[in-house]
Amino acid sequence: MNIMILVFIGGAIGAICRELLMISVPTMNDHFPLDIFIANIVASLLLGIVAGLLMRNKISQGMNAFLATGIMGGLSTFSSFVYGAVEIMKYPQFFLVAISYLVLSVVIGFVAIYIGYSVGNKQYS
Repeated sequence: MNIMILVFIGGAIGAICRELLMISVPTMNDHFPLDIFIANIVASLLLGIVAGLLMRNKISQGMNAFLATGIMGGLSTFSSFVYGAVEIMKYPQFFLVAISYLVLSVVIGFVAIYIGYSVGNKQYS
């Protein structure tokens, strides 16, 4: 139960950080989503740091749950997406699996967003 509380608190902190980032990063003229890009890259970097600390036993499972699942999850789920691919690529024989995971995640994620947007944007009479 303590782990769940840590994830809950971390998630709230991550979500607040993401919102602060969204309102503070200027909109690009070419519509490049710089705010989301920064959130995703920062979260990926921080998740990598946390994973490295966990592997070296420098942080506890509770602190990992707070930082990785909570804060990074609230800031961005992209970090977990990239981390999963990196973990798969540790094994050379699974390189094609990692590439398939990345491509399928992006393509199917795009399709899911499109379908969800279409359903949510549909006018009901």
